[in-house]
Amino acid sequence: MAVFQRGLSLRELGDLTRAMRFSGETFDASGLETFTVDKHSTGGVGDKSSLLIAPVLAAAGMDGGTSVSVPMISGRSLGHTGGTLDKLETIPGFDTQLSLGRMREVLRECHAVMVGQTPRLVPADRILYAMRDHTGTVESPFLICASIMSKKLAEDLRGLVLDVKVGSGAFMPTYERSKFLAELMVSTGEAAGTRTVALLTAMDEPMGRFSGNWVEVRECVEIMRGARHAMSADLIELASALSGWMLYLAGRAGTPEDGAGLADEILGSGAAYEAWLKIVAAQGGDVSVFEDLAGFHKPRATRIFRASRAGYLAGMDCKQVGWAVQRLGAGRARPGDPVSAVAGIESHAKIGDWLEAGQPVFTLFAEHERLLEEPYQMLEATVAIGDAKPERRPMVREAVVKERR
Repeated sequence: MAVFQRGLSLRELGDLTRAMRFSGETFDASGLETFTVDKHSTGGVGDKSSLLIAPVLAAAGMDGGTSVSVPMISGRSLGHTGGTLDKLETIPGFDTQLSLGRMREVLRECHAVMVGQTPRLVPADRILYAMRDHTGTVESPFLICASIMSKKLAEDLRGLVLDVKVGSGAFMPTYERSKFLAELMVSTGEAAGTRTVALLTAMDEPMGRFSGNWVEVRECVEIMRGARHAMSADLIELASALSGWMLYLAGRAGTPEDGAGLADEILGSGAAYEAWLKIVAAQGGDVSVFEDLAGFHKPRATRIFRASRAGYLAGMDCKQVGWAVQRLGAGRARPGDPVSAVAGIESHAKIGDWLEAGQPVFTLFAEHERLLEEPYQMLEATVAIGDAKPERRPMVREAVVKERR
């Protein structure tokens, strides 16, 4: 509560993060002779960029030159935000609960591994989070920073790129608070000896074409196979920008922009898909399910949300859309709640698109018909259609980088 009320100095924040980081086991990348780099997102709706970034960096790590590897430790869905682990576990057999020893083996073999936090990795974070939950201090930017950075630094990273969301679907309520959190995390990472960059990115509408669990895996696999659906353009732009910074930090590109170009080239060449198949197989996943993406995990109930009148898609409360996805069954209100593989939404338009009356805006997916009504009403209450075309905001609003002397 004292931290919530008074904050911390950067020295105090570094001490707290360090104590949490070393409260249990840590990953050891020594001997792998590779540049370890990861990304972390503060969470959003349809935010599946990790499923593209890990294979892109893995492909870059396997093509010669400076070795690059991604030891990615991710989380689960909570509240209105999705979780990478829940998406990966829609793949039959995919094991996200690897030991640190097995994680090291997969990283050596595939140059990327995607797992969850082990019980002995940063145990202080779970204890402190439970205390924050009970005392109403979850939203302290200092405690958020220590929680995120202790887990990421426990991966033995040499580089870290943070995706800090801004907009109606972001965890932090204002741009200023998002930027303040980004600055805290960059300073904490750099003080720990890890090259750290934060990008402030837009979260005013669902990212990409699909929001859910299996449907997000499906979208990313389709992209890695060469599909370029109009609804996925923002997702590809974000994944390339984040990957570009990661490749730049690893010394594989002269500038972040060059890195983004290299990432897009890897994504379009099929190399990322080959790396993806290798990662999935190494973690026990059944790669045969990718042969029929649309036919696997088919929803039992669907409903189309249509435009009430002609006009521009003017906006929405993206957090409300995220809660609609959660109510469909794709997310959880409390840790430990089950999630549905089939639930989610498909976006048919982006903010600024012209809509005719009756044109589909979203398609809702669920396991039962009874689960569709409340999310439908939530979308109805938040989707705005107007006569004036809204201004499109850039995907990457700002980069927070600590200058090195």
